[in-house]
Amino acid sequence: MGLIAALPDIDKDDKSVFVMHEKSEKLIPFHKHTKGQLSYVEGGIAYITIDNRTYVVPARHFFWIPQGMEHILEIGHTATVLRSLYFYAHDDFSDPFYNRLGIYPASELLIQMIKYSEIWDEKHVTARDENFEFLVALKKILPKTHQQPLPIILPATHNKQMMKIVSYLEWNIGEKLTLTNVSSKFGLSERSLSRLFKADMDISFLQYLKTLRIIKAIELLLNTDKPINEIADDVGYSSISAFSDTFHEFTQSRPSDLRKSNKAIQNFTD
Repeated sequence: MGLIAALPDIDKDDKSVFVMHEKSEKLIPFHKHTKGQLSYVEGGIAYITIDNRTYVVPARHFFWIPQGMEHILEIGHTATVLRSLYFYAHDDFSDPFYNRLGIYPASELLIQMIKYSEIWDEKHVTARDENFEFLVALKKILPKTHQQPLPIILPATHNKQMMKIVSYLEWNIGEKLTLTNVSSKFGLSERSLSRLFKADMDISFLQYLKTLRIIKAIELLLNTDKPINEIADDVGYSSISAFSDTFHEFTQSRPSDLRKSNKAIQNFTD
């Protein structure tokens, strides 16, 4: 059974943990659950879209989606194994962690615990089942060990003028893009362009550009064999050290670490 086919089953028992591990590359359209969703991205990359904002989840990271939050999930790489646990929500009031969307680097402890849960693949696990306490403990450690979500969020726009601007940024990401030359390109003052980004997408021009560059870099790291210095250049960084530092700011890992871990996972799952 794939994740799309399993969607109607996830909420059948509100006291259970539903476990789903699958290797896939697909788009799962807008949906929601009465349970909280913990998903670990093992290899490749995933994208979550909520309220016109796209969140990027690289390999060896996990995300938590609170109960009732509508979202689109896209698996963007053939090597991606998505390991998901859908948790009962009756104790979500115990910590703010469970009531907000978050993307986090996965600790080695959490990775091993999630992998162990594969023994229950495609099953509802309840208090009647042996070792249910293991899953209870897994949920309880999340707020204690993963407190700082990653800021890899790219807002979308329906403003026609802004759509042209962000499309231009995406297609010219390797160029020297500044507030001055981009505003001039579109016949705007620097102040007007800054206001447009803030008013329409609630983000500054520079933060949007930095985020877009890191997302493109993650995609190139995971989907190509290009050398890291070439990737830095492709996304607009003339200094590899500046690229590495910005990458770490967003992902809490270095470009080489992300690529190595992804390669290791691909070799293991192939």
